Amino acid sequence: MLGEDTPYPMLVTDASGIIEQANGAARSLFHRAAGDTSPAWVAPAWFAPGRRGPIGERVFEAHSVYADAGRVTWWLVDVTGQQQAMEALRVERDSAVSMVEVASELLSSLNLDRCLEATARLAVRHLADAAWVVMPVSSRRYQVTCCDSGGEAVHTSLNVDPRTLPGLLEALQGIPPRPPRWIEPAQAPGWVVRDGNGEVGSVVVIALPGYGLPVGALVLSRRSAAGFSPREEVFARLFAGRAGTAISIARVYAEQAAVAETLMADLLPPVTPHLDGAEVAARYRAAGDSARVGGDFYDVHPAVGSGRESLVVLGDVSGKGLEAAVITGKIRNTLRALLPLADDHQRVLEQLNDVLLAGDGLRFVTLVLAAVERRGTRLALRLTSAGHPPPMIVRNDGRVDVARTEGTLIGILEQVSSVTETVLLRPGEMCLLYSDGVIEARGGPLGDEMFGDERLREELRQCAGMPPDALAERVQMLASQWAGEGEQDDIAIVAIGAPRAAPAAGGRPV
Repeated sequence: MLGEDTPYPMLVTDASGIIEQANGAARSLFHRAAGDTSPAWVAPAWFAPGRRGPIGERVFEAHSVYADAGRVTWWLVDVTGQQQAMEALRVERDSAVSMVEVASELLSSLNLDRCLEATARLAVRHLADAAWVVMPVSSRRYQVTCCDSGGEAVHTSLNVDPRTLPGLLEALQGIPPRPPRWIEPAQAPGWVVRDGNGEVGSVVVIALPGYGLPVGALVLSRRSAAGFSPREEVFARLFAGRAGTAISIARVYAEQAAVAETLMADLLPPVTPHLDGAEVAARYRAAGDSARVGGDFYDVHPAVGSGRESLVVLGDVSGKGLEAAVITGKIRNTLRALLPLADDHQRVLEQLNDVLLAGDGLRFVTLVLAAVERRGTRLALRLTSAGHPPPMIVRNDGRVDVARTEGTLIGILEQVSSVTETVLLRPGEMCLLYSDGVIEARGGPLGDEMFGDERLREELRQCAGMPPDALAERVQMLASQWAGEGEQDDIAIVAIGAPRAAPAAGGRPV
Protein backbone atom coordinates (compact mmCIF):
# COMPACT_ATOMS: atom_id res chain seq x y z
CA MET A 1 0.00 0.00 0.00
CA LEU A 2 1.40 3.42 -1.02
CA GLY A 3 2.04 5.89 1.80
CA GLU A 4 -1.08 8.01 2.14
CA ASP A 5 0.62 10.47 4.42
CA THR A 6 3.59 11.33 2.22
CA PRO A 7 3.25 14.80 0.62
CA TYR A 8 4.84 13.58 -2.62
CA PRO A 9 2.60 12.03 -5.30
CA MET A 10 3.24 8.28 -5.63
CA LEU A 11 1.58 5.83 -8.01
CA VAL A 12 1.95 2.37 -9.54
CA THR A 13 1.56 1.66 -13.27
CA ASP A 14 1.32 -1.67 -15.06
CA ALA A 15 3.15 -2.63 -18.23
CA SER A 16 0.65 -0.74 -20.40
CA GLY A 17 0.94 2.45 -18.37
CA ILE A 18 -2.42 2.24 -16.61
CA ILE A 19 -2.31 3.61 -13.09
CA GLU A 20 -3.28 0.81 -10.68
CA GLN A 21 -2.63 2.51 -7.40
CA ALA A 22 -2.10 6.11 -6.24
CA ASN A 23 -1.71 7.81 -2.89
CA GLY A 24 -3.77 10.79 -1.84
CA ALA A 25 -1.34 13.36 -3.20
CA ALA A 26 -1.31 11.63 -6.60
CA ARG A 27 -5.12 11.28 -6.72
CA SER A 28 -5.47 14.96 -5.88
CA LEU A 29 -2.97 15.83 -8.59
CA PHE A 30 -4.86 13.79 -11.19
CA HIS A 31 -8.30 14.72 -9.74
CA ARG A 32 -9.27 11.11 -9.11
CA ALA A 33 -11.39 9.59 -6.34
CA ALA A 34 -10.11 6.84 -4.07
CA GLY A 35 -10.42 3.37 -5.64
CA ASP A 36 -10.80 4.83 -9.16
CA THR A 37 -8.71 2.58 -11.43
CA SER A 38 -10.68 3.00 -14.62
CA PRO A 39 -8.75 2.37 -17.88
CA ALA A 40 -8.99 6.06 -18.69
CA TRP A 41 -6.58 6.73 -15.89
CA VAL A 42 -3.35 6.35 -17.79
CA ALA A 43 0.04 7.79 -16.90
CA PRO A 44 1.19 10.72 -19.09
CA ALA A 45 3.12 9.77 -22.22
CA TRP A 46 6.26 11.52 -21.02
CA PHE A 47 6.64 9.18 -18.02
CA ALA A 48 10.18 7.85 -17.93
CA PRO A 49 12.85 7.86 -15.24
CA GLY A 50 14.29 11.36 -14.86
CA ARG A 51 11.96 12.89 -17.45
CA ARG A 52 9.95 16.06 -16.87
CA GLY A 53 6.50 16.98 -18.09
CA PRO A 54 3.33 18.93 -17.31
CA ILE A 55 0.48 17.73 -15.15
CA GLY A 56 -2.14 20.44 -15.14
CA GLU A 57 -0.43 23.77 -14.66
CA ARG A 58 2.58 22.30 -12.85
CA VAL A 59 5.73 20.56 -14.04
CA PHE A 60 6.91 17.31 -12.41
CA GLU A 61 9.92 15.06 -12.66
CA ALA A 62 9.27 11.30 -12.56
CA HIS A 63 11.46 8.90 -10.58
CA SER A 64 10.97 5.12 -10.61
CA VAL A 65 11.54 3.73 -7.13
CA TYR A 66 10.55 0.09 -7.65
CA ALA A 67 9.86 -2.19 -10.61
CA ASP A 68 8.64 -5.79 -10.66
CA ALA A 69 7.01 -7.85 -13.46
CA GLY A 70 6.15 -4.83 -15.54
CA ARG A 71 4.71 -2.91 -12.63
CA VAL A 72 6.51 0.35 -11.74
CA THR A 73 6.19 2.46 -8.62
CA TRP A 74 6.67 6.19 -9.34
CA TRP A 75 7.55 9.14 -7.17
CA LEU A 76 6.80 12.61 -8.62
CA VAL A 77 8.75 15.75 -7.67
CA ASP A 78 7.29 19.19 -8.36
CA VAL A 79 9.96 21.14 -10.35
CA THR A 80 7.71 23.96 -11.57
CA GLY A 81 9.75 26.69 -9.87
CA GLN A 82 13.02 25.26 -11.12
CA GLN A 83 11.63 24.93 -14.63
CA GLN A 84 10.41 28.53 -14.61
CA ALA A 85 13.81 29.72 -13.40
CA MET A 86 15.54 27.75 -16.16
CA GLU A 87 13.16 29.15 -18.75
CA ALA A 88 13.75 32.70 -17.50
CA LEU A 89 17.49 32.06 -17.62
CA ARG A 90 17.17 30.74 -21.19
CA VAL A 91 15.15 33.79 -22.23
CA GLU A 92 17.73 36.12 -20.69
CA ARG A 93 20.55 34.20 -22.30
CA ASP A 94 18.84 34.35 -25.71
CA SER A 95 18.22 38.06 -25.21
CA ALA A 96 21.86 38.65 -24.32
CA VAL A 97 23.01 36.64 -27.34
CA SER A 98 20.64 38.64 -29.55
CA MET A 99 21.93 41.94 -28.17
CA VAL A 100 25.53 40.87 -28.75
CA GLU A 101 24.57 39.96 -32.32
CA VAL A 102 22.88 43.33 -32.73
CA ALA A 103 25.84 45.29 -31.38
CA SER A 104 28.33 43.28 -33.43
CA GLU A 105 26.46 43.72 -36.71
CA LEU A 106 25.63 47.39 -36.15
CA LEU A 107 29.24 48.31 -35.37
CA SER A 108 30.81 46.11 -38.05
CA SER A 109 30.93 48.97 -40.55
CA LEU A 110 31.28 52.75 -40.47
CA ASN A 111 29.44 52.99 -43.79
CA LEU A 112 26.22 54.90 -43.09
CA ASP A 113 24.06 53.07 -45.64
CA ARG A 114 25.18 49.68 -44.36
CA CYS A 115 24.47 50.74 -40.78
CA LEU A 116 20.93 51.81 -41.73
CA GLU A 117 20.40 48.53 -43.58
CA ALA A 118 21.62 46.54 -40.57
CA THR A 119 19.25 48.44 -38.25
CA ALA A 120 16.22 47.70 -40.42
CA ARG A 121 17.22 44.08 -41.00
CA LEU A 122 17.87 43.36 -37.30
CA ALA A 123 14.61 45.03 -36.26
CA VAL A 124 12.71 42.63 -38.53
CA ARG A 125 14.69 39.67 -37.25
CA HIS A 126 14.00 40.39 -33.56
CA LEU A 127 11.00 42.72 -33.18
CA ALA A 128 8.69 43.11 -36.16
CA ASP A 129 7.44 41.94 -39.55
CA ALA A 130 8.52 45.15 -41.31
CA ALA A 131 10.75 48.07 -40.31
CA TRP A 132 11.51 51.59 -41.54
CA VAL A 133 14.53 53.60 -40.39
CA VAL A 134 13.72 57.29 -40.93
CA MET A 135 16.66 59.75 -40.96
CA PRO A 136 16.25 63.49 -41.70
CA VAL A 137 18.16 64.85 -44.68
CA SER A 138 16.63 68.33 -44.95
CA SER A 139 13.56 70.14 -43.62
CA ARG A 140 11.10 67.94 -45.52
CA ARG A 141 13.35 65.30 -47.04
CA TYR A 142 14.03 61.99 -45.30
CA GLN A 143 16.17 58.99 -46.12
CA VAL A 144 14.08 55.91 -45.39
CA THR A 145 15.56 52.42 -45.21
CA CYS A 146 12.89 49.73 -45.35
CA CYS A 147 13.10 45.99 -44.69
CA ASP A 148 10.38 43.33 -44.54
CA SER A 149 10.33 39.61 -43.82
CA GLY A 150 12.19 39.02 -47.10
CA GLY A 151 15.30 40.36 -45.39
CA GLU A 152 16.40 42.76 -48.14
CA ALA A 153 16.84 46.39 -47.04
CA VAL A 154 15.95 49.09 -49.58
CA HIS A 155 16.92 52.78 -49.45
CA THR A 156 14.60 55.49 -50.68
CA SER A 157 14.27 59.24 -50.32
CA LEU A 158 10.83 60.52 -49.30
CA ASN A 159 9.38 64.00 -49.18
CA VAL A 160 6.97 63.53 -46.28
CA ASP A 161 5.33 65.48 -43.50
CA PRO A 162 6.26 63.64 -40.25
CA ARG A 163 3.01 64.84 -38.68
CA THR A 164 1.10 62.39 -40.89
CA LEU A 165 2.42 59.54 -38.71
CA PRO A 166 1.49 60.10 -35.05
CA GLY A 167 4.56 60.07 -32.84
CA LEU A 168 7.08 60.42 -35.66
CA LEU A 169 7.73 64.15 -35.22
CA GLU A 170 8.29 63.71 -31.48
CA ALA A 171 10.59 60.73 -32.08
CA LEU A 172 12.64 62.69 -34.62
CA GLN A 173 12.98 65.61 -32.22
CA GLY A 174 13.90 63.23 -29.42
CA ILE A 175 13.74 65.86 -26.67
CA PRO A 176 12.58 64.99 -24.11
CA PRO A 177 13.08 61.23 -24.64
CA ARG A 178 9.80 59.57 -25.59
CA PRO A 179 8.72 55.96 -24.92
CA PRO A 180 7.68 53.81 -27.92
CA ARG A 181 4.29 54.98 -29.21
CA TRP A 182 1.78 52.44 -30.46
CA ILE A 183 -0.78 53.59 -33.01
CA GLU A 184 -3.66 52.02 -34.87
CA PRO A 185 -2.76 50.87 -38.41
CA ALA A 186 -5.54 53.09 -39.76
CA GLN A 187 -3.56 56.13 -38.52
CA ALA A 188 -0.45 55.19 -40.48
CA PRO A 189 0.27 56.74 -43.92
CA GLY A 190 0.51 54.70 -47.11
CA TRP A 191 4.31 54.34 -47.06
CA VAL A 192 3.95 52.34 -43.81
CA VAL A 193 0.74 50.40 -44.46
CA ARG A 194 1.17 49.20 -48.02
CA ASP A 195 0.59 46.14 -50.12
CA GLY A 196 3.25 43.48 -49.81
CA ASN A 197 3.67 43.70 -46.04
CA GLY A 198 0.63 41.54 -45.33
CA GLU A 199 -2.04 42.41 -42.83
CA VAL A 200 -0.86 44.98 -40.31
CA GLY A 201 -2.14 44.52 -36.77
CA SER A 202 -0.06 47.17 -34.95
CA VAL A 203 2.45 49.94 -35.61
CA VAL A 204 4.95 51.45 -33.19
CA VAL A 205 7.24 54.49 -33.49
CA ILE A 206 10.54 54.45 -31.55
CA ALA A 207 13.08 57.27 -31.25
CA LEU A 208 16.70 56.53 -32.17
CA PRO A 209 18.91 58.52 -29.79
CA GLY A 210 22.38 59.58 -30.86
CA TYR A 211 25.18 61.46 -29.11
CA GLY A 212 23.26 64.37 -27.60
CA LEU A 213 20.99 64.72 -30.61
CA PRO A 214 18.45 62.29 -32.13
CA VAL A 215 19.52 60.66 -35.37
CA GLY A 216 16.12 59.47 -36.56
CA ALA A 217 13.24 57.15 -35.78
CA LEU A 218 12.40 53.47 -36.14
CA VAL A 219 8.90 52.54 -37.34
CA LEU A 220 7.84 48.91 -36.88
CA SER A 221 4.74 47.07 -38.06
CA ARG A 222 3.54 43.70 -36.73
CA ARG A 223 0.83 41.38 -37.95
CA SER A 224 -0.16 40.82 -34.34
CA ALA A 225 -2.43 43.39 -32.72
CA ALA A 226 -0.62 42.88 -29.39
CA GLY A 227 2.09 45.24 -28.24
CA PHE A 228 5.51 44.30 -26.92
CA SER A 229 5.82 41.78 -24.13
CA PRO A 230 7.81 43.02 -21.12
CA ARG A 231 10.91 41.26 -22.47
CA GLU A 232 10.41 42.75 -25.95
CA GLU A 233 9.88 46.19 -24.43
CA VAL A 234 13.28 46.03 -22.71
CA PHE A 235 14.94 44.62 -25.83
CA ALA A 236 13.38 47.33 -28.03
CA ARG A 237 14.73 50.11 -25.80
CA LEU A 238 18.22 48.60 -25.75
CA PHE A 239 18.08 47.98 -29.51
CA ALA A 240 17.07 51.60 -30.21
CA GLY A 241 19.95 52.84 -28.07
CA ARG A 242 22.52 50.65 -29.83
CA ALA A 243 21.15 51.47 -33.29
CA GLY A 244 21.03 55.22 -32.60
CA THR A 245 24.62 55.18 -31.37
CA ALA A 246 25.84 53.19 -34.38
CA ILE A 247 24.02 55.45 -36.87
CA SER A 248 25.34 58.55 -35.10
CA ILE A 249 28.92 57.27 -35.31
CA ALA A 250 28.52 56.30 -38.98
CA ARG A 251 26.99 59.66 -39.85
CA VAL A 252 29.77 61.62 -38.13
CA TYR A 253 32.34 59.43 -39.91
CA ALA A 254 30.63 60.02 -43.27
CA GLU A 255 30.61 63.79 -42.71
CA GLN A 256 34.25 63.82 -41.63
CA ALA A 257 35.23 61.60 -44.57
CA ALA A 258 33.49 64.00 -46.98
CA VAL A 259 35.31 66.97 -45.44
CA ALA A 260 38.63 65.10 -45.54
CA GLU A 261 38.08 64.14 -49.18
CA THR A 262 37.36 67.77 -50.08
CA LEU A 263 40.48 68.95 -48.28
CA MET A 264 42.54 66.07 -49.70
CA ALA A 265 41.67 67.12 -53.25
CA ASP A 266 43.83 70.23 -52.72
CA LEU A 267 46.73 68.16 -51.40
CA LEU A 268 46.82 65.41 -54.02
CA PRO A 269 49.16 65.76 -57.01
CA PRO A 270 47.46 67.30 -60.04
CA VAL A 271 46.60 65.53 -63.26
CA THR A 272 49.52 66.38 -65.54
CA PRO A 273 48.31 68.69 -68.32
CA HIS A 274 49.79 69.06 -71.78
CA LEU A 275 52.21 71.92 -72.25
CA ASP A 276 52.54 73.87 -75.45
CA GLY A 277 55.13 72.09 -77.59
CA ALA A 278 56.33 69.79 -74.78
CA GLU A 279 55.66 66.32 -73.44
CA VAL A 280 55.30 66.02 -69.66
CA ALA A 281 54.87 62.92 -67.49
CA ALA A 282 54.81 62.65 -63.70
CA ARG A 283 54.78 60.02 -60.97
CA TYR A 284 54.06 60.37 -57.27
CA ARG A 285 54.16 57.99 -54.32
CA ALA A 286 53.72 58.94 -50.68
CA ALA A 287 55.71 57.15 -47.99
CA GLY A 288 53.77 54.38 -46.24
CA ASP A 289 51.48 51.72 -47.62
CA SER A 290 48.23 53.59 -46.91
CA ALA A 291 49.31 57.23 -47.26
CA ARG A 292 47.94 59.25 -50.17
CA VAL A 293 49.81 62.49 -49.55
CA GLY A 294 53.16 63.47 -48.15
CA GLY A 295 55.86 66.12 -48.23
CA ASP A 296 56.89 65.75 -51.91
CA PHE A 297 54.89 67.57 -54.57
CA TYR A 298 54.87 68.79 -58.12
CA ASP A 299 52.79 71.26 -60.12
CA VAL A 300 52.57 72.05 -63.82
CA HIS A 301 51.35 75.54 -64.77
CA PRO A 302 50.76 76.12 -68.51
CA ALA A 303 51.59 79.55 -69.88
CA VAL A 304 48.66 81.98 -69.67
CA GLY A 305 47.93 85.27 -71.37
CA SER A 306 50.85 86.69 -73.30
CA GLY A 307 53.38 84.62 -71.37
CA ARG A 308 55.62 82.38 -73.44
CA GLU A 309 56.89 80.16 -70.64
CA SER A 310 55.13 77.42 -68.75
CA LEU A 311 56.29 76.61 -65.23
CA VAL A 312 56.99 73.21 -63.71
CA VAL A 313 57.65 73.03 -59.96
CA LEU A 314 58.90 70.04 -57.98
CA GLY A 315 59.60 70.26 -54.26
CA ASP A 316 60.17 68.43 -51.01
CA VAL A 317 58.89 69.69 -47.65
CA SER A 318 60.74 68.45 -44.57
CA GLY A 319 58.90 65.63 -42.82
CA LYS A 320 56.37 63.06 -43.91
CA GLY A 321 52.70 62.29 -43.67
CA LEU A 322 49.68 64.53 -43.29
CA GLU A 323 51.43 67.32 -41.38
CA ALA A 324 53.99 67.71 -44.15
CA ALA A 325 51.18 67.49 -46.73
CA VAL A 326 49.39 70.44 -45.10
CA ILE A 327 52.53 72.57 -45.40
CA THR A 328 52.87 71.32 -48.97
CA GLY A 329 49.36 72.59 -49.72
CA LYS A 330 50.21 76.03 -48.36
CA ILE A 331 53.41 76.18 -50.41
CA ARG A 332 51.63 75.13 -53.59
CA ASN A 333 48.96 77.79 -53.05
CA THR A 334 51.64 80.42 -52.42
CA LEU A 335 53.52 79.46 -55.58
CA ARG A 336 50.28 79.62 -57.52
CA ALA A 337 49.76 83.16 -56.27
CA LEU A 338 53.33 84.03 -57.31
CA LEU A 339 52.88 82.88 -60.92
CA PRO A 340 52.82 86.48 -62.24
CA LEU A 341 56.42 86.73 -61.01
CA ALA A 342 57.48 83.43 -62.59
CA ASP A 343 59.82 85.14 -65.10
CA ASP A 344 62.11 85.94 -62.15
CA HIS A 345 62.88 82.70 -60.29
CA GLN A 346 65.00 84.45 -57.66
CA ARG A 347 62.15 86.77 -56.76
CA VAL A 348 59.71 83.88 -56.50
CA LEU A 349 62.04 82.08 -54.11
CA GLU A 350 62.52 85.20 -51.99
CA GLN A 351 58.79 85.78 -51.68
CA LEU A 352 58.17 82.14 -50.74
CA ASN A 353 61.01 82.32 -48.20
CA ASP A 354 59.40 85.36 -46.55
CA VAL A 355 56.07 83.52 -46.29
CA LEU A 356 57.64 80.49 -44.64
CA LEU A 357 59.74 82.54 -42.21
CA ALA A 358 56.60 84.44 -41.16
CA GLY A 359 54.88 81.19 -40.19
CA ASP A 360 54.94 79.55 -36.76
CA GLY A 361 56.42 76.24 -37.89
CA LEU A 362 60.01 75.21 -38.44
CA ARG A 363 59.34 73.55 -41.79
CA PHE A 364 61.58 74.18 -44.78
CA VAL A 365 61.32 73.17 -48.41
CA THR A 366 63.67 72.40 -51.28
CA LEU A 367 62.53 73.31 -54.79
CA VAL A 368 63.43 73.10 -58.42
CA LEU A 369 61.76 75.44 -60.91
CA ALA A 370 61.66 74.71 -64.64
CA ALA A 371 60.43 77.41 -67.02
CA VAL A 372 59.54 75.72 -70.33
CA GLU A 373 59.47 77.54 -73.67
CA ARG A 374 59.20 76.20 -77.21
CA ARG A 375 61.91 77.48 -79.58
CA GLY A 376 61.38 76.02 -83.00
CA THR A 377 61.93 72.27 -82.73
CA ARG A 378 63.70 72.63 -79.40
CA LEU A 379 62.64 73.23 -75.82
CA ALA A 380 64.37 75.88 -73.76
CA LEU A 381 64.36 75.15 -70.01
CA ARG A 382 65.37 77.69 -67.37
CA LEU A 383 66.25 75.55 -64.35
CA THR A 384 66.65 76.89 -60.84
CA SER A 385 67.37 74.76 -57.77
CA ALA A 386 66.79 75.85 -54.19
CA GLY A 387 68.58 73.27 -52.07
CA HIS A 388 67.16 70.53 -54.31
CA PRO A 389 68.93 67.79 -56.29
CA PRO A 390 69.72 69.31 -59.71
CA PRO A 391 67.75 68.04 -62.75
CA MET A 392 69.35 65.54 -65.10
CA ILE A 393 69.28 65.90 -68.89
CA VAL A 394 69.05 62.72 -71.00
CA ARG A 395 70.55 63.34 -74.44
CA ASN A 396 69.78 61.35 -77.59
CA ASP A 397 73.32 59.89 -77.71
CA GLY A 398 72.98 58.45 -74.17
CA ARG A 399 74.86 61.19 -72.36
CA VAL A 400 73.37 62.36 -69.08
CA ASP A 401 74.16 65.95 -68.08
CA VAL A 402 73.55 67.35 -64.61
CA ALA A 403 72.11 70.86 -64.67
CA ARG A 404 74.50 73.42 -63.18
CA THR A 405 72.04 75.01 -60.81
CA GLU A 406 72.08 75.33 -57.06
CA GLY A 407 70.61 77.44 -54.27
CA THR A 408 69.80 77.68 -50.58
CA LEU A 409 66.94 75.99 -48.76
CA ILE A 410 63.69 77.92 -48.51
CA GLY A 411 62.36 78.73 -45.05
CA ILE A 412 65.62 78.67 -43.04
CA LEU A 413 67.71 81.79 -43.77
CA GLU A 414 66.70 85.44 -44.07
CA GLN A 415 68.45 85.67 -47.45
CA VAL A 416 68.28 83.08 -50.22
CA SER A 417 70.50 82.69 -53.26
CA SER A 418 70.13 80.66 -56.43
CA VAL A 419 71.84 79.91 -59.72
CA THR A 420 69.74 79.50 -62.86
CA GLU A 421 70.88 77.59 -65.94
CA THR A 422 69.19 77.48 -69.34
CA VAL A 423 69.41 74.21 -71.26
CA LEU A 424 68.13 73.31 -74.71
CA LEU A 425 66.46 69.99 -75.46
CA ARG A 426 66.57 68.66 -79.00
CA PRO A 427 63.66 66.54 -80.25
CA GLY A 428 63.62 63.28 -78.25
CA GLU A 429 65.72 64.60 -75.36
CA MET A 430 64.39 64.85 -71.82
CA CYS A 431 64.89 66.62 -68.52
CA LEU A 432 64.24 64.71 -65.30
CA LEU A 433 63.14 66.48 -62.11
CA TYR A 434 63.05 64.23 -59.04
CA SER A 435 62.89 64.38 -55.25
CA ASP A 436 65.55 62.93 -52.98
CA GLY A 437 63.29 59.95 -52.28
CA VAL A 438 64.76 58.49 -55.48
CA ILE A 439 68.48 58.89 -54.83
CA GLU A 440 68.20 58.35 -51.05
CA ALA A 441 66.23 55.12 -51.34
CA ARG A 442 68.03 52.60 -49.11
CA GLY A 443 68.30 48.95 -50.02
CA GLY A 444 70.28 46.99 -52.56
CA PRO A 445 72.27 43.81 -51.88
CA LEU A 446 73.39 44.96 -48.42
CA GLY A 447 70.02 46.41 -47.48
CA ASP A 448 71.29 49.83 -46.33
CA GLU A 449 73.00 51.31 -49.41
CA MET A 450 71.58 54.47 -50.98
CA PHE A 451 70.56 54.37 -54.64
CA GLY A 452 72.64 57.50 -55.25
CA ASP A 453 73.20 60.04 -58.02
CA GLU A 454 75.72 57.99 -59.97
CA ARG A 455 73.52 54.91 -60.10
CA LEU A 456 70.63 57.08 -61.32
CA ARG A 457 72.82 58.62 -64.04
CA GLU A 458 73.96 55.18 -65.16
CA GLU A 459 70.39 53.96 -65.43
CA LEU A 460 69.34 57.09 -67.34
CA ARG A 461 72.06 56.46 -69.93
CA GLN A 462 70.09 53.37 -70.93
CA CYS A 463 66.85 55.37 -71.22
CA ALA A 464 67.83 57.54 -74.19
CA GLY A 465 64.99 57.75 -76.69
CA MET A 466 62.29 56.70 -74.21
CA PRO A 467 59.12 58.78 -74.12
CA PRO A 468 58.77 60.86 -70.90
CA ASP A 469 56.00 58.64 -69.50
CA ALA A 470 58.16 55.53 -69.82
CA LEU A 471 61.14 57.36 -68.28
CA ALA A 472 59.11 58.51 -65.25
CA GLU A 473 57.74 55.00 -64.76
CA ARG A 474 61.22 53.51 -65.09
CA VAL A 475 62.75 55.80 -62.45
CA GLN A 476 59.96 55.14 -59.95
CA MET A 477 60.27 51.39 -60.51
CA LEU A 478 64.06 51.47 -60.01
CA ALA A 479 63.75 53.30 -56.67
CA SER A 480 61.03 50.95 -55.44
CA GLN A 481 62.94 47.84 -56.46
CA TRP A 482 66.10 49.13 -54.81
CA ALA A 483 64.29 49.75 -51.49
CA GLY A 484 62.48 46.41 -51.69
CA GLU A 485 60.53 45.71 -48.49
CA GLY A 486 62.38 48.41 -46.58
CA GLU A 487 61.08 51.80 -45.53
CA GLN A 488 60.52 54.15 -48.47
CA ASP A 489 60.41 57.93 -48.59
CA ASP A 490 58.03 60.13 -50.59
CA ILE A 491 58.85 60.20 -54.29
CA ALA A 492 57.95 62.84 -56.89
CA ILE A 493 59.15 62.61 -60.50
CA VAL A 494 58.52 64.86 -63.51
CA ALA A 495 59.96 64.14 -66.96
CA ILE A 496 59.87 66.94 -69.58
CA GLY A 497 60.61 66.00 -73.19
CA ALA A 498 60.98 67.75 -76.52
CA PRO A 499 58.68 65.97 -79.04
CA ARG A 500 60.39 64.19 -81.90
CA ALA A 501 57.84 65.55 -84.37
CA ALA A 502 56.89 69.17 -84.83
CA PRO A 503 53.74 70.24 -82.96
CA ALA A 504 50.49 70.27 -84.84
CA ALA A 505 48.06 73.20 -84.91
CA GLY A 506 46.88 73.88 -81.40
CA GLY A 507 50.27 73.27 -79.83
CA ARG A 508 50.12 69.56 -78.91
CA PRO A 509 52.83 67.24 -80.12
CA VAL A 510 51.98 64.79 -82.90
